[in-house]
Amino acid sequence: MKRPKIKKALVFLVLAPLAFVTLLLIEALLALSGGTEPFKNPSRQPRRLGTHGPALVYVVMGDSTAAGQGGAYERGIALQTAAYLSQSRRVTLTNLSVSGATTDDILRSQLPAALRLKPDIVLLSVGANDVTRLTSGTTLKRSLARIVDRLRESRCDTRIVLTGAPAMGTVRRFAQPLRWVAGLRSSRVNRVFASLIAERQLVWARIAQETGPLFARDATLFAPDRFHPNERGYAAWVPVINAALDEALNQQPISSC
Repeated sequence: MKRPKIKKALVFLVLAPLAFVTLLLIEALLALSGGTEPFKNPSRQPRRLGTHGPALVYVVMGDSTAAGQGGAYERGIALQTAAYLSQSRRVTLTNLSVSGATTDDILRSQLPAALRLKPDIVLLSVGANDVTRLTSGTTLKRSLARIVDRLRESRCDTRIVLTGAPAMGTVRRFAQPLRWVAGLRSSRVNRVFASLIAERQLVWARIAQETGPLFARDATLFAPDRFHPNERGYAAWVPVINAALDEALNQQPISSC
């Protein structure tokens, strides 16, 4: 009499994970099919801000968040943080960011230009695409380490700030349970960032931790694509990044030159 119950339990144990994975795949396809507005990556031409103080070469590398997708570029994190730095410095900003970039993409395609600029400080705003494209922790840490090490080989006193992944578990384009899985993936990716940041004595702009609860509560912080922050969303990130830039410039230990 017990065998039919055992068989049913075994069938459930086999089919339940398959059903869950199938649901996630369907939700992922639906999210991808949502599309986005046409977007043009920012100009690579340097932009100068500020009229007094020491000169500062500021390079931004990253994905769509650094490129400002979802709102007006002037209100995005690259230009807003540069404007903050220019209050007491003569800043030359170069934004090398590309929408859709993973950490490995930055290593291959953005880093060479950054090395030529020999920046005083670098903002690396990346992680979201490593979450969605399931980059392994080993690959992610290796790419991050190479970026950091090559920047410091080019100029040993370059200060480096990393954002890590934003709180992807708040993204409205993702239905449940995909949103929940994205949140777990964000946490795992950010643990890799935390490890590398500690090892290399970098500075972390903790946008996921500091602003994630806000994004979870307020859907109006997202652009119409329900994926990227809008101008108000990026404005929530800016103070977190500004504080990290200050920490990097004032407190971050400088590697031996």
